[in-house]
Amino acid sequence: MQKQYLGLRLTKKELYSGKYLLAAFTMLPAKGEDFKGLATEVAAESSTGSNMRVSTATSFSDDLNARVYKIDPKKKLAFLAYPLEIFDRGGNVQNVMTYIAGNVYGMSTLNGLRLEDVWFPKRFLDQFDGPAYTLRDLKKYLGIGNRPILGTIVKPKIGLKPVEFAKVCYEFWAGGGDFVKFDEPQADQVFAPFKDVIREVNKQMRKVVKETGHKKVFSINISASDLDTMIERAKFVRKTMKRGSYAFLVDGVTAGWTAVQTIRRKFPDVFLHFHRAGHGAYTRPENAFGYSVPILTKFGRLAGSSGIHTGTAGIGKMKGDVREDITAVHSAFDKKSQGFFYEQDWKGMKPCAPIASGGLNPTKLARLIDAFGSTDFITTMGAGCHSHPDGTRAGAMALVQACEAWQKKKTIAQYAKTRPELAKAIERFGD
Repeated sequence: MQKQYLGLRLTKKELYSGKYLLAAFTMLPAKGEDFKGLATEVAAESSTGSNMRVSTATSFSDDLNARVYKIDPKKKLAFLAYPLEIFDRGGNVQNVMTYIAGNVYGMSTLNGLRLEDVWFPKRFLDQFDGPAYTLRDLKKYLGIGNRPILGTIVKPKIGLKPVEFAKVCYEFWAGGGDFVKFDEPQADQVFAPFKDVIREVNKQMRKVVKETGHKKVFSINISASDLDTMIERAKFVRKTMKRGSYAFLVDGVTAGWTAVQTIRRKFPDVFLHFHRAGHGAYTRPENAFGYSVPILTKFGRLAGSSGIHTGTAGIGKMKGDVREDITAVHSAFDKKSQGFFYEQDWKGMKPCAPIASGGLNPTKLARLIDAFGSTDFITTMGAGCHSHPDGTRAGAMALVQACEAWQKKKTIAQYAKTRPELAKAIERFGD
């Protein structure tokens, strides 16, 4: 046991004084390992330490040790306090995650380590950008009020050529949908060159806006092999499309925190869409090593994401713990959010919009709104619109009608009596 990493006598006043970032872990010791001793090893590895005392330590470096301030061996919980001085001063999510959810996962003395919750003091929050362009800005551009933003993902996600891809966008928008996004692997493939897709989608957007009188938004995946290419793609979109009519999607887990924060800082006037492809490798509840969905959400908000996928609370097709998903929704959007172990006051940091996607269809919209307890989110329904018996446009109409039913406090069965698109959606998907 490394006693210099123990802080069991730290008072609540000291812990919440603004000096520390606090973190709660589920920790599974390897056979024969002492829980308290292992907790101090985790504190050491995730801050200043080595696996034994070193002669090169100084009194100053000792002050930067992470400290175990509470343990609950029965519940396998360990609570650590990290001095803020150890972190990069530049509001750097990559650096913070490298400490608290980085090399520590490789320790042989652990059979499992899961970062469950974190708490940030105001002094820490002040270093980070947070969201710039918010859901409120997006709704204002679209001219919508008390309802979710209704979106889709073009399906099949890969394989459509630029004109075909843009036609799907048009059909959804013509049916009343607001928001279309690239799916996470869409990039600059040989069959769908990035610039050609943007040009064709822009043509169809202009056409549908003229026909309907309603603005639309296209969320474009600019993730790439290097930041220069990402920025080049973003600039091409800006040159081609009308300001406000596009969002920039970044695959935050696979492209990385640096990519997210770079785009936030380079393009603060654009909605930044954080897609979490790959998150399940870390967040699935059965994973022994990783972190919770709310952790990803909290750091996504810190990094400046305007919106982040938070799961579907057990309503869609993706694996997810309902409690985690709902906690993530509130971590993204609330002024004060209750986590698993900490209440986070975001101290004025702007909200990040929850995005719900995966296995949804119009018959599930009301359940989603009720589960989230709010209409301040974006839903993107792929096959839930495109597999409608009468096609994408009818699928979009059914989604709009399901939303209208909720607004008028009617069941979709009642509302569908005079609306064949919704009726066929109910028949197709089940009520």
